[in-house]
Amino acid sequence: MKSLVLLSGGVDSSTCLAMALDNKEEVIAISIEYGQSHGKRELQAAKDIANYYKVDHRIIDLSNIFNASKSSLNKNNNLEVSKGDYADQENINTEVEFRNGVFLTVMASLALQFDANKIYYGAHLDDSGAIYADTSEEFIDSITRTIDIGTRSKVEVVTPFRNKRKEDIVRTGLKLNLPYELTYSCYVGGDEPCGECGTCIDRKKAFLANGITDEKYF
Repeated sequence: MKSLVLLSGGVDSSTCLAMALDNKEEVIAISIEYGQSHGKRELQAAKDIANYYKVDHRIIDLSNIFNASKSSLNKNNNLEVSKGDYADQENINTEVEFRNGVFLTVMASLALQFDANKIYYGAHLDDSGAIYADTSEEFIDSITRTIDIGTRSKVEVVTPFRNKRKEDIVRTGLKLNLPYELTYSCYVGGDEPCGECGTCIDRKKAFLANGITDEKYF
């Protein structure tokens, strides 16, 4: 069985990669350059994880598609990433227009080209609800059905965490001895995580919920 894993280098996607390998699947990890301001650090983490597991790793450049994005993650913009717990933010500015829809559509095409049967996508539940439309239950159901139709049922979208929270994902990865210290989740993109953006806060809470207090993990 051959699978593609959409690998950002963060907690969720890296855990998907570890799970696919634990299932004895042949894996190709796909990372996306989309003009993200934190791309250098994020993609380095993806490379580090892929190298650790010795899997085929491809980086696909889709940055031209997102040149006009109004998100604070677009390096063409001079916007400060919104800070604080997602549940407390009134004006979250980190959404990239239909990002996961674009990514998964590209992944479906690549899966057919590489004769892969599965696409692993790390969307999960969030304590504050569906922050982004393209991580919602409705989106997952719809894109899964679309890819099934468009690939003549040759490619399955696997979302092992769609009913799990980030702390559950971390728990799974810890059982698989995933080297989370190699992963990266900050949207600011510095050498060290900012600790103040929503994704940094979510990451820290997930590790603390699993009894991990060592700051090298967050």
